[in-house]
Amino acid sequence: MTGGDAAARPPVVRVSDVSLAYGSKRALDNLTLDIPGGCMAGLIGPDGVGKSTLLSLVAGARKISAGTIETLGGDMSDARHRRSVCPRIAYMPQGLGRNLYPTLSVFENADFFGRLFGQNREERARRIDHLLTSTGLQKFRDRPAGKLSGGMKQKLGLCCALIHDPDLLILDEPTTGVDPLSRRQFWELIESIRLSREGMSVIVASAYMEEAARFDWLAAMDDGRTLATGSPADLMRRAGADDLDAAFIALLPEAKRRGHMVLEIAPLDVSAAAPVAIEASELTMRFGDFTAVDHVNFAIGEGEIFGFLGSNGCGKTTTMKMLTGLLPACEGEAKLFGRAIDPRDPRDLRARRNVGYMSQSFSLYSELTVRQNLALHARLFDLPEDTIAGRVVEMARRLSLEPELDSFPDALPLGLRQRLSLAAALIHGPRLLILDEPTSGMDPVARDELWRILVELSRRDRVTIFISTHFMNEAERCDRISLMHAGRVLVTDAPAAIVAQSGVATLEDAFVTRLRAAGADEGASAAALGAAEPAIARPAQRRGFDPRRMMSYMRREALELRRDPIRATLALLGSVLLMFVIGYGVNLDVEHLSFAVLDRDDTTTSRAYALDIAGSRYFDEKPPVTGYEDLDARMRAGALSLAIEIPSGFARDVAHGRPTAIGAWIDAAMPSRAETARGYVQGMHAYWLTQKARAGADAPAADPFSLAVRYRYNPDVVSVIAMVPAVIPVLLMLIPAMLAALSVVREKELGSIVNLYVTPVSRLEFLLGKQAPYVALAMFNAAVLWLAATLGFGVPFTGSLFAYGAAALLYVVASTAFGLLVSSFMSSQIAAIFGTTILTMVPATQYSGMIDPVSSLEGVGAAIGRVYPTAHFMTISRATFSKALGVADLSPSFAALALAGPVLLGLAVMLLRKQAR
Repeated sequence: MTGGDAAARPPVVRVSDVSLAYGSKRALDNLTLDIPGGCMAGLIGPDGVGKSTLLSLVAGARKISAGTIETLGGDMSDARHRRSVCPRIAYMPQGLGRNLYPTLSVFENADFFGRLFGQNREERARRIDHLLTSTGLQKFRDRPAGKLSGGMKQKLGLCCALIHDPDLLILDEPTTGVDPLSRRQFWELIESIRLSREGMSVIVASAYMEEAARFDWLAAMDDGRTLATGSPADLMRRAGADDLDAAFIALLPEAKRRGHMVLEIAPLDVSAAAPVAIEASELTMRFGDFTAVDHVNFAIGEGEIFGFLGSNGCGKTTTMKMLTGLLPACEGEAKLFGRAIDPRDPRDLRARRNVGYMSQSFSLYSELTVRQNLALHARLFDLPEDTIAGRVVEMARRLSLEPELDSFPDALPLGLRQRLSLAAALIHGPRLLILDEPTSGMDPVARDELWRILVELSRRDRVTIFISTHFMNEAERCDRISLMHAGRVLVTDAPAAIVAQSGVATLEDAFVTRLRAAGADEGASAAALGAAEPAIARPAQRRGFDPRRMMSYMRREALELRRDPIRATLALLGSVLLMFVIGYGVNLDVEHLSFAVLDRDDTTTSRAYALDIAGSRYFDEKPPVTGYEDLDARMRAGALSLAIEIPSGFARDVAHGRPTAIGAWIDAAMPSRAETARGYVQGMHAYWLTQKARAGADAPAADPFSLAVRYRYNPDVVSVIAMVPAVIPVLLMLIPAMLAALSVVREKELGSIVNLYVTPVSRLEFLLGKQAPYVALAMFNAAVLWLAATLGFGVPFTGSLFAYGAAALLYVVASTAFGLLVSSFMSSQIAAIFGTTILTMVPATQYSGMIDPVSSLEGVGAAIGRVYPTAHFMTISRATFSKALGVADLSPSFAALALAGPVLLGLAVMLLRKQAR
């Protein structure tokens, strides 16, 4: 299809005056654009120009804040239209397998999406079998998605996107970070889809200009606006360029391309034998039975620009780690500037100071300025303090960062941020520079500028540059490259020599030819995709609640939970472990207080007084105190909780009935414990005096009355009888709420929350599907905690087991709903853990009657206690354990719990967003 043909087709998407900003950064700036339907349309440009933002708006995954977007004939700001066209749109977000679930197998991922779109079992099985066979994933159907290569992840993502036979396929940089062979296979699959589905529209965002040349229609974007639209040939003709890279540069505003020159690389001077900078000799690395690197050999000369290429998962990163001493080799040897690398040798750290490393993603500190970041890295490499300021200025001048020295990294465009990363890697003057995808996402002007700096470092300063890249036009700039697959180096030579040896026209063709010869082709039968698949009737989507969609999320959550040992252990054993810790640790019984006597009377009467105290179960006697200094020292050391001082003349005063004063020194570091000890001492002192007075009378008169105290429900007043039933509600609030919150927030962190945004599933279906497995686990925990209380702690259970179980069910529904509510305004798992812990533990322990009755609370505390679910289940738990009560006796608490779950779940549904903002 020609560009004119594509432009003449009715638009599948209309964008009118759309603007969107992230804070102070404008992603889209009053953008107006018509994207033709029935063709492959591309959005091209570097990272940060608004491509991904635009596609998320088109797919309905993000809320439109200004302007209008019409997709498939309707306004995407209208929720009813989004629901109606959702089954006709497939959206693959940016990132390798970002919409997939790593612990689920290939089949389970595809099956999950089929369930979301309402397909029955037979339809899902047929569609999945056809898609997996056509993409070459059939033999990997039981492999977890997290263990697939980058290319295979993207193929699986494509299968999941095509499971419901969409009319519009939206692909956001689907081949970023994917090796050339996998890229080629991916686009062959897309071409076969289009052949089998005439009229299907495909919109792609891409930073690879080589692959954009195959699209029917392009929109070149920069700073949230379009630079030009048309076919690739139209854009090149308009710019007077021979390729899309040059065309894009020519289309940029004058201010952005001013001073840009075509990059020319002088050949490496090989007149004199350069010393070897890096040498690998039979380098091998095994992880168990898997050989990641298999007897690799090569040598890189000083000052050489060496490209390291290979298929995804071929062992490039492992090789780089061994070459830099970050990972010990199983076999073979790696040398850095003639010195063998041994990570276990402390002296090897000094050799590594000759290495500078620049990662693919920006890894400096956003809260520090450019100057502060560079100074920090200089200090990390122990540069003399008096040289740091000069070195920072020198690096800033050399990399054209001087005007930005006092700027923060987040305020810099991507090209300048990458130059800052390079400056940090160079600050200590390394002889070897390792670069991992250094130009990913950069525009062609910034990319050429960075390469100009690298060439200068190589040719002038003789810095060896070891670069990993998937851009073939960058690989062609290297002096030599190495192609790697399955842990083995296939060839090492100059790019032109490899092309000539392969008998092909381009380096990409040579790369693909070599990898296919080595068996790297994953067996995709692109031509078969759709060829034998009859058109299917799209299942009718229910407008209301659909149990199938809820069950899809419930099943997927249960599978993930079962395969995550950390979460599974926390879910199954966390409550029980905490039960024993808190049950034995929180003990309000004040017994066995250590005490000693300072007896200044030393009479039979004073010794009898001390023995009376020592005979109580509340006190344990220690050696006598010799004086105030001894008393102070032992109480400071924690050896005494109580010291009794008996004054001289104590026996005489008692005998004559005179007032008697005893000194009691109490450790009041814990006030409640001290008050209890004080009561014990006063009570025992009064009792002793009474008994002594009676013993001295010949015929003691009967007391006019006596008070007989009887304790109900806990006759021995043992705190464990009260505390253990109170701990159960606290734990059934904390753990289930935390797990439920993490289940949602984890999807936000991983990016799979986009599946909620762009599939027919409703917020209620999503949350109920998430909640159900944790309700089941919480009920299991409620049963185990009951057993631990009755059998482990020996707490008698006197009430209705049905009442306990029914209340526990209502309560865990409320606690998991509370976790889902917390997740609606949390975006990271760490925040969710801390937030859930604070929001559950503080009310549960302070305002729910665990220690102080709710009736004794006042103000805000009393209001929290009356509405918080834990207070009501606390009442039920203690009543069923100790008071032999049933459902009828506890109906007010049951009513409160029955209301709490739906209210909390309703709030979670209201606050959960169906679109990103």
